[in-house]
Amino acid sequence: MIDAKDGVSVAICFELLINFGDDMDAARSAVLACTNHGSQTLTAGDRRIPFHTPVPRMVGTHCELSVVPVGVRYGVVSDGPRIALTAAELTDLGNSLYSLLATFDGYIAAQVGWNPDDFVDPAELADEYLGELRDGALDGLVLSDALHAEFGLGENYAVFRPGYRWIPWRGQQHGSVTAD
Repeated sequence: MIDAKDGVSVAICFELLINFGDDMDAARSAVLACTNHGSQTLTAGDRRIPFHTPVPRMVGTHCELSVVPVGVRYGVVSDGPRIALTAAELTDLGNSLYSLLATFDGYIAAQVGWNPDDFVDPAELADEYLGELRDGALDGLVLSDALHAEFGLGENYAVFRPGYRWIPWRGQQHGSVTAD
């Protein structure tokens, strides 16, 4: 578990979190793409890590979908044994999740990371992170072209795939969540 500033332990997991807005059909299509994804495992260095079957859920007024690799977490008891990964392995795992995301359509925002909840809600992005968005400081955040335009963001965002832009992910840095 990771200790928060106030000394309270919190559970975190490494995941791909996707906001489909009100498009539940697109979220269901993404679930289908996950079930058709080869052996339903992701690459992390020499390891093959399965992921939990994603289930779309409504969060306020939007539909979210999480793709969560099994065991890549802290403080989540029901997930089986924790898999400790190096920064390079987490980067490889994240790249595998972004490759999976590139097969989806109909979402408005998505990100890979440790509990990326704050970064896929357009209202929270506009209220709390507009400066970071404009500076390109939120690497790995994928935005639909429509949301990119709505926020008035610049050309420093690369094409993730047709219809989506991002600041390319720099990968996982060494730290308290890595095995090295």
